[in-house]
Parts: sequence; C-alpha cells; structure tokens
Amino acid sequence: MNRIATVAAALLLAGCGAQSAAPELLPAENFAASIDGKQVNLYTLHAGDITLQATNYGARVVSLWTPDREGRCEDIVLGYETLDRYVNNTGERFLGAVVGPYANRIAAGRFSLDGTEYTLPTNDNGQTLHGGMTGLDRVVWDVCEATEQKLVLSYLHRDGEEGFPGNLQIRMTYTVTPENEFRVDYEATTDKPTVVNLSHHSFFNLKGEGNGTVLDNVLTIRASRTTPVDSVLIPTGEIADVTGTPFDFRQPHAIGERIEADNAQLRNGHGYDHNWIIDRRTADEVELAATVYEPTTGRTLEVWSDQPALQFYSGNFFDGSSVGKTGKALRYRESLALETQKYPDSPNHADFPSTVLRPGETYTQTCIYRFGAK
Repeated sequence: MNRIATVAAALLLAGCGAQSAAPELLPAENFAASIDGKQVNLYTLHAGDITLQATNYGARVVSLWTPDREGRCEDIVLGYETLDRYVNNTGERFLGAVVGPYANRIAAGRFSLDGTEYTLPTNDNGQTLHGGMTGLDRVVWDVCEATEQKLVLSYLHRDGEEGFPGNLQIRMTYTVTPENEFRVDYEATTDKPTVVNLSHHSFFNLKGEGNGTVLDNVLTIRASRTTPVDSVLIPTGEIADVTGTPFDFRQPHAIGERIEADNAQLRNGHGYDHNWIIDRRTADEVELAATVYEPTTGRTLEVWSDQPALQFYSGNFFDGSSVGKTGKALRYRESLALETQKYPDSPNHADFPSTVLRPGETYTQTCIYRFGAK
C-alpha cells in the first residue's frame, strides 16, 4: 500500500467515521514534474481527524479534509487537481499558496527604505499584490523535510527579484497536529534591509469545495478597528472604529447579514476585502483572532496568530468560470480567506507597524488554523 493509500485508510478509521467513504486524495503523479530544473511533488500529511495535501510549487495547500458533525469528511479548501492547472492558471492565482515576500498590496508598486526608492512590478489595478508578477506562489520551493505530520520548505528570494532588495532566505513549516490544527511557521533572514510580510492564502468553504455559499457562515473577528481603503484597495492611512458598521464582528454575525449594506468601504471592496486590526492582549504571543461556524455541517474554524492584523476576503471576485479539483465551479462568495499578517502598504505609512527586516534580524510568524465541529 502506498503512502497516500495508507493515509486515506488511516483517515477512514479516524475522525471521518466508518460511515464516511475514504477521501479521494489526489494522486502524487498529478504533481510529479520538473520546473526550471527543480523537482515538484505532492505531499500528504495526516494527524488527528485531518488530512492535508500540499505541493512545493508555490508551497500550496491543494486539499484539506476535515469531518463534519456527523463524522463525514470533505475537502474544505479550493484547489486544482493537477500541477499544470496551477502553472498555466486562467482562474484564481493564489489558491492555497504562500504569498509574499510582501502579502497584500503596496501602493503603485513603490516604497522607500533608508533613502532608496524601490520600484516593483504592478499586477493589480496599478498596485503590487502578493509579491508581484512572480511571487512566492509561482516558484518551486526546496523540500528540507517531509514526514507524515510535517513539511519543511525553503526558498531564497534573491536580491532584486520582483524589485525587492536583499537575498531573503525563507524557511516555512507546515504541520498538522493531533488537535486537528494546521500550523504554519515562517522564518526569514536577509543580507540587506528589505520589507517582509508573509501570509497563507487558502480559500475555505466549510461545506466542502464547490458546495455553496459562505454567506451563511457565522464569523467572529476579535477586532475593534480596521484600516479603510480607497477604490483600488490601498489603505487611506485612517484607523477606523468598527462600532455601528458592517465591519463589527466582535459578536458573531453571518457574513451575508450586512454585506450588501449601503457602505462606501463595502463598495470599494465589492464586499469584504479588508484588514482588521486584532485586539491583541500580548505583544507577540499566538492568540485567537477569528472564528467561523458553518451551520449546515457544523464545521468550525479558529484562526490563531501572533500577527497584528487579519485580512478577511469574502470571495467577491470568483465568477464560476474556473472549475475546482472536484469538477465544481468556483463561484461568487462561495469561499473565504483569512490571512494573518501585518498591515497592507505598511512601507508607505510611517505610523503602521514596521515590516522592515535588517541583516542580523530574524522574521518569524505563526498562524494556526484549528478545525472542529459542533
């Protein structure tokens, strides 16, 4: 029995329950290829009641199986079934990927650091989004370690790549735990001052990929402030109180409850695509930032982070033209992303938390997605 078949059998006997069919894990040969002389593969991780598949192309999570309240497992992240569909992408580019070296947006693709102005490729309405034309999502990462519960990847983002200064050495670890957690740990060092803001970009549908709207999902975000954006989703520099607005998720609300409200920020984002400032209780410990409850299946998702902010995106730009790995269309507002990070466009706002990394320093970040059902 090969490793993927072994994991599938283990999952059937674990949290998915005897009444659930074994998950249809993607075959490793769908991702076995060489790109620019580097080997790409598919890796399967399992612990507790969850099974995750990831590829070192873009460090992408391709599938993630979790049980519902009846013990039935489904794949709850959007993705494609072959490497070729990621490489020759005509739909959503960032499915399941690590994004960076600067997650989110940098205004007009420009920033100054220590008196030097840097110009980056622009790939989103004249702005630089998630690292530019070839971010961390479009490169082959080196595999340092692969076990049943852990995948350790590294990538050297070279000085001048996509316009960013410094040889940025990144090491990232994906871990699944017996507590039904998917944990992402980052480390990075540089030989020249640069800016760094890494994040993970899985799109979740707790009903299962392609199984319907997320507007009935109940969301809580521990944040009393946001950073409002202009029409191209660049922060204005204002820090806004959420009280009395559709952005107040301090108490649970269905995502669709206020998404069509007459609100300038919702119009700018075509829904929710904004940065919440987490009401942190410590400076840098891992804390609960957000929770999602899907009432049909009972699945829950908790997001734990040591970062100051969270970008919540409600799947506003999917239009059904792209089909996921299960053969179902990826439709409007049928997925959500919860990206732990620092603020968008921080290099151009002196009063935002700094994203500068200097030689001799180490960038670290931890994000934990914890799954359950009720």
